[in-house]
Amino acid sequence: LVFFHQVCSPFIQTARWYARPVRRKRKDIPSHLDDLPPTMLKKDYANVPIINSVDDVVRRLLSLEMASQKEKMKIKTQQLVEKVRRSPSDNGSFEVQVAMLTAKIRTYEEHLQRHPKDKSNRRRMLMDIDRRKKLLAYLRRVRYDTFENTCKQLNIQYTLPSPYSRRVTKRWVVKKAFCLKVFQEARKLKAPERLKQRREWQARARAAKE
Repeated sequence: LVFFHQVCSPFIQTARWYARPVRRKRKDIPSHLDDLPPTMLKKDYANVPIINSVDDVVRRLLSLEMASQKEKMKIKTQQLVEKVRRSPSDNGSFEVQVAMLTAKIRTYEEHLQRHPKDKSNRRRMLMDIDRRKKLLAYLRRVRYDTFENTCKQLNIQYTLPSPYSRRVTKRWVVKKAFCLKVFQEARKLKAPERLKQRREWQARARAAKE
C-alpha cells in the first residue's frame, strides 16, 4: 500500500490541482491616494513642534508609510478642501461639502472595483453622488464662477440632467384627468372655509390699523 501510494501520489496530486478552480489574479487598481508621499506625517502630528527632533523610527511610525486607509483619507480630504475653500476658517460651504463628498465617492469607486457585489457600499456611493449633484446644481444656478472653479480644481465632469420625459399612454391620460377632477372637487369643498379665514384675516388687519 505504501508503494502504491508513493507511485500514484504525483498523478493524484496533478488531478487535484487540475480539478481545483482557477483563481484570477486581481489587477492593480490605481488609487487616488497614490500621490500621497509615504514620508508625509499623519494629520494629527503634522503641526506638532517637537516632531522634527524625534527619532527616525518614531517618525516612520507617525508617517503615512505606517498609516491606515482611514488616516490617508483624512489627508486626501484635507488636500481637496484646501483647493476650494473660501477662507482658512471655511469648513461648511457648498464647495467644501463637494470636496468631502468627492473624496468619499472616489474611495467607494475603488472599493467597488475590487468588490463589485458589495451592494451596501454601492448604495452609499449613489446617495453621496446624488447629494453632490444637488450641491453642484445649486452652485451652477447661484454662483457659476465658483461652480466652474470647483469642478476644475476637483477634476469633476458635470453633466446636465436629462429633461424629464414620459411616454403618454391612455392609462396615464385617464389617471391625470381623474386626479385633476379630485383636486378641483377638494378645492370646492374647502372654498367656504378658506373664504371665512380670509374674511377673519381682513377683519384683524382692519382692527390693527384702527
